[in-house]
Amino acid sequence: MTLIFLLFIVGILLLAADVFVSSFIMGAVGAIGLVSACVIAYRDFGILAAGLAGVSAVILLGVAVYIELVLLPKTRMGRGLVVESTSGSSSQPPVAPEKAVIGRPATADTTLAPSGYVLVDGFRYEAFCRSGHAAKGETLHVVAMDNFRLIVSKP
Repeated sequence: MTLIFLLFIVGILLLAADVFVSSFIMGAVGAIGLVSACVIAYRDFGILAAGLAGVSAVILLGVAVYIELVLLPKTRMGRGLVVESTSGSSSQPPVAPEKAVIGRPATADTTLAPSGYVLVDGFRYEAFCRSGHAAKGETLHVVAMDNFRLIVSKP
């Protein structure tokens, strides 16, 4: 009986600690501990005890998840663990305003083979060159837009 309780406690603690450490191994070992406790309960005490152990494991796991996801973020320590701010920047280049760039001249900021970056009115945009290749610094013409990039061609 002591082994069953010990496996339950270790399993729940490892699953709870997995939130802070972010290690799949701790979560997997915790889950194995809970399943092992249920198997030992079945072996030693029968199906009724195994069912009770399984229900207890699910309830304990539900309580642990509730504490970690609902109650913990409201505490001082929990607020320190949660990232709430952003850098305010984007990893993607800005999307060109379609009416403002189509028909405008562009300068190849990088080599387009056939994709790269162009400058239009001082702004850098991702572009695709219809003619296949354009050297850096070459003058191009914006002819269309395709989703998030400009379609350019040689004049």
